[in-house]
Amino acid sequence: MEKYIVSARKYRPTTFDEVVGQQHVANTLKNALSTNHVAHAYLFTGPRGVGKTTCARILAKVLNCQSPLDKHTACNECESCKSFNGNATFNILELDAASNNSVDHIRALTDQVRFLPQSGKYKVFIIDEVHMLSQAAFNAFLKTLEEPPAHAIFILATTEKHKLLPTILSRCQIFDFKRITQQDIALNLESICRKESISYDKDALFVIAEKADGAMRDALSILDKVISSVDNQTITYKDVVKNLNLLDYDYFFRIVDSMLIEDLSAVLLLFNEISRNGFEGSVFINGLSEHLRQLMLAKDIETIQLLEASEHLKNRYADQAKLTRLDFILSALSIANQCDINYQKANNKQLHIEISLSKMCYLGRLLDLSQIGDPKKKVNTEADLASLQKKMPQTSTKSTENLSTTDSPVSLNKEKIESSDPSKGQKPP
Repeated sequence: MEKYIVSARKYRPTTFDEVVGQQHVANTLKNALSTNHVAHAYLFTGPRGVGKTTCARILAKVLNCQSPLDKHTACNECESCKSFNGNATFNILELDAASNNSVDHIRALTDQVRFLPQSGKYKVFIIDEVHMLSQAAFNAFLKTLEEPPAHAIFILATTEKHKLLPTILSRCQIFDFKRITQQDIALNLESICRKESISYDKDALFVIAEKADGAMRDALSILDKVISSVDNQTITYKDVVKNLNLLDYDYFFRIVDSMLIEDLSAVLLLFNEISRNGFEGSVFINGLSEHLRQLMLAKDIETIQLLEASEHLKNRYADQAKLTRLDFILSALSIANQCDINYQKANNKQLHIEISLSKMCYLGRLLDLSQIGDPKKKVNTEADLASLQKKMPQTSTKSTENLSTTDSPVSLNKEKIESSDPSKGQKPP
């Protein structure tokens, strides 16, 4: 049985050109190698799984390659490259600072710095999670980091740059790695699926990319998990949603459609179905808020490009956005935001969300009433009131209009009183 290798290791980039989403770092390092402006200390900082250690290994491999294809691409054929690929090189040492963070570990490392490389030009020290070093270890490392031997290069990697001493930062060239966009992650997943002869839905890969939160390593781990769960080597959107226990975005399209026609019963039934499927109310309200945000962006042809979604999903958002007023979206977003803020304090959390959904459902009526008298909407208050009166039940208006002032009930009563007064209508004696 062939040994299984996870995708994160199997498809790990081996050249700077293969690095995904970090072109600003890759190009700078390539130029430094081409012009022979290689610093003695680098600091790679950024979120998890975005390529910090990968770029450090590529740089170390190129520096020691004996016959590079060009100044920034290793040959993979020389003795140095083969030993590196087989994890048997003595010129590149990796240290996990999370578990080797004492002064003794750093002193052992500085002792190795003095020895020349066995083959190649440089001895490269890659220190991962460098922020985990103790204060004493940092102090013991300062002098070596500032003035290492000519053959020594240090590459530090961390996810928490703010924990490093300013004296460490000032001794390094700092490269900030960014989160990888969903588009770049999805494209890389497509490439891997094609290499593995796996069919896929683009919507499914975008869901994986969204779940990865900008980390390529996380995306590849999720992809491996989803592939293991399917039988026919085909990844569909439903497979991903089910396997990752995610809330299907189709629910939000249906809920907003029901809100637009003020079908509160349908809205509450959909929310109840979501609750019965085991999803927390906070997950639902955050998902609804995100859906409303997507609709807001989809209202404009320019801002729709900000949506990190497949073309099919972008078209769905655009179609629903055409039916939705912007003031409705903004008001619903405000209600959803307040619901999320007060969710943890609510005693009856389900009722708390249902009240918010009810407010959203009847937003259309409130928005219409708020426009009465608004000159921007060209609505005249008197005309609106007149139209409302026309809709009211008609009374005996005609008979009231035909009454003269003398025929009114007040006038008739007055005449009756005057006729009964003995002092009136009699001649004096």
